[in-house]
Amino acid sequence: MGESFITSLIFIVIILSALFLDLGLLSGESATKPTFKQSALRSAGWFGLGLLSVLGVYYFSPQLHAIHDFSGLQKYASVHGNSFTITNELKQSMHNFQTASALAYLSGFLLEYALSIDNLFVMLLILKSFKIEEKHERKILVWGVLGAMILRFIFVYLGSAAIQQFHWVLYVFGAFLMFSGVKMLMHQEDEELDTENHFVMRWVKKIMPVTNVSTDRGNFFIKENGKWHATILFVVLIIIELTDVVFAVDSVPAVFGVTTDPYLVFFSNIFALLGLRSLYFLIGYGIDKFYALKYGLSIILVYIGLKMLLEDYFHKLGFSHFHNLIIIVGILAASIFFSIIRPKEH
Repeated sequence: MGESFITSLIFIVIILSALFLDLGLLSGESATKPTFKQSALRSAGWFGLGLLSVLGVYYFSPQLHAIHDFSGLQKYASVHGNSFTITNELKQSMHNFQTASALAYLSGFLLEYALSIDNLFVMLLILKSFKIEEKHERKILVWGVLGAMILRFIFVYLGSAAIQQFHWVLYVFGAFLMFSGVKMLMHQEDEELDTENHFVMRWVKKIMPVTNVSTDRGNFFIKENGKWHATILFVVLIIIELTDVVFAVDSVPAVFGVTTDPYLVFFSNIFALLGLRSLYFLIGYGIDKFYALKYGLSIILVYIGLKMLLEDYFHKLGFSHFHNLIIIVGILAASIFFSIIRPKEH
């Protein structure tokens, strides 16, 4: 337990340090909007960090679970599925376990990263519809990313506890993912939201008045005529956080379809969220032409849901984390390639 706790603490310190750097909490970064080059370089850097973490997962996965012998490997396989081969040689069995863990993390990370891009498209639509000034977008994004990370932690904890207690929860997740995939495939995004009639706007107005003051210096609440008012920024923040809840409900079960190891599910989620702000500004510069990514994601969700429902059948076919990775990367690459060769006219 001590070894597992210390290794987890090291990962968490790395994540928190990266988070502070990403959100500019230590750099004093303020109102300047990053250029296209800055956004591209930062996005590439954070994506590279997520990929580099594969090595950390490979080398430290035994310490995360305090596994050093055959009994530890067998216990892990009984709890999280026999996704690796246990041979008569301990060294080879440990290598198989570490490789399976690294591939599972990589599959989950790529899946979460792609889902995060889809989340950013929705965030861009929300901020555009409410006509939020660029100088205030950073504040919304900081709180949005922090809220998303907290939600991921809660969902991973609850999901892992439910799966370990009731294995049939995986089948519920599978059916839900298939439904989400089909829904994503059929759903058409509106160009703008009806801001005045949005249910969050109506809900906030029932509690306190909402001011239309645009020069509010980025405050969520201001005092007018001796009475406190919520600002549009506060309404948008609530909408963004609710959007994070919706995406967490989709994304966390999706990674549980790749692996039920809570460490891998959590780390793949968190590393995919790092750099989200830089990626948002990159999308704002027009890197949103990959419209077919949405269809690729819907196919992946349906595939993972089907795999969870037919778990025993896929296991008999010999499906491993490597096969999952190939399928996920292949679908994502195909959707991006299709977007390039068949650009949208809009």
